[in-house]
This record gives sequence, structure tokens and C-alpha cells, in this order.
Amino acid sequence: MTAAGTPVAVVTGASGGIGAATARQLAAAGYHVALTARRKDRIEALAAELIAAGHRATAYALDVTDRPAVDTFAASLDRCDVLINNAGGALGADPVATGDPADWRTMYEVNVIGTLHTTQALLPALTASGDGTVVILSSTAGHAAYEGGAGYVAAKNGARVLAETLRLEIVGTPVRVIEIAPGMVKTEEFATTRFRGDEEKAAKVYAGVAEPLTADDVADTITWAVTRPSHVNIDLLVVRPRAQASNSKVHREL
Repeated sequence: MTAAGTPVAVVTGASGGIGAATARQLAAAGYHVALTARRKDRIEALAAELIAAGHRATAYALDVTDRPAVDTFAASLDRCDVLINNAGGALGADPVATGDPADWRTMYEVNVIGTLHTTQALLPALTASGDGTVVILSSTAGHAAYEGGAGYVAAKNGARVLAETLRLEIVGTPVRVIEIAPGMVKTEEFATTRFRGDEEKAAKVYAGVAEPLTADDVADTITWAVTRPSHVNIDLLVVRPRAQASNSKVHREL
């Protein structure tokens, strides 16, 4: 249940990184944040933190790849004004010739099908709000390929095209579709998860980069886009650290 009259923002993948940072900033902006992630303990702790700070928050354990669970979650909400499709991630950095199809499938299921599930389930409520916003977190990987990243690139291309197509299909309804495409972001888990806990490989991603983006940087960008006047749609916002000119051109002070 959510507070009547308070706009509700659903944030998927809110257990850490960009999702948790976005939930904090949207809560501070006056939203009741519905925190979803598979790790129940983390989102419950975040909800308690936000409530202690005087904000409104509710935690819902949810796997976005489980459609019945997503539908049950959507039905539990009194309203939904904003959906932040943040759940996602990368696995591996192998070339196409040797990439694990299971990794590709997992990335596609979370980044694309998971986003499809939550968007489909919540679109009626977003439309009924009279001023809904769907945010899809893609990546610069969805806009340019790079060696060793084909599985993730393919998945984020899927997320990008989902956003573009949805915007075309629902034009004329009171729902905005925003794509945020971050470049190099240093969070506590993204690279470590990609390299299956290999801290040395994860550290090399950011080696020599003075200031990669932080989760708060991206959350600030998301919150800015969401809080524009309702007639303003930020179709696509690419955000990179100053040291990164492209996916393959990064200034490193080694």
C-alpha cells in the first residue's frame, strides 16, 4: 500500500548502486518510492533508512524476470506515477567466438525482458495517473559496440529499442518515455559481478581514470529528467565522465 495523494515512483534493482541512489533522490524529491530487488534484506534496510529520514518508502522483494510476481506486485500498488527500469547488469567480457550463450541469455532476460515485464504491468497505472513517466536505463553500450562486450551490447541495444518503440506507440497518451544511457560508472558491484568476483579484473576497468561517474551522478541525471515539466520529454540523455570520449576512448593517468 502507498500513501494516498503522494506520487509513487517504482525503482527496480534498488538494492544498490544506481537504483539505491535514485531511490534516495526521488524520495527527497517528494515521491513515495517503491523499492524492488531480489535481495530483500537490502531494500528493507534502504526503506528503513528513508523512513527514518522522513521520507516515504516501501520494499518489495521482486525478480523482474518472474512475470507472475511482477503482475502481483503491480496489482498491490494503489498508483504508479514513475517507473525507473534500472534492474540489469553485465556478465563476462568474452569475444563473440567464445562467449557463453547462458550469459547472453541471462543478460537479455534481465535487461530486456525484465524491463518489458515491469513496463507492461505498470503501463495502465502510469496512464491512469494522467502524468506518467517510464525511465529505461540503457547504456552507452546500447549505442556503440566494443570488443568483448557483445552480449551486454546486444542486451542494451534491446533496451534502447524498447524505449524508442514504446515512445512511438504511446505518443498522445499522458506518459513520457525517457532513456538514460550512462557511460563508465564506478559502483560497488557492477564490474565485480561482470567478472564473477574477480576484484583485480574489476579494478582494471577504472584504472587510471581520475573520476568515473558515481551512482549519485546518474541518479541526479535521472531525477532531473523525471522532474522536468510534464510536457518536456528527455528522449535520450547520454552521460559520461569527462575522461571518457567513447566506449573505447578513455583518458587514463597511469
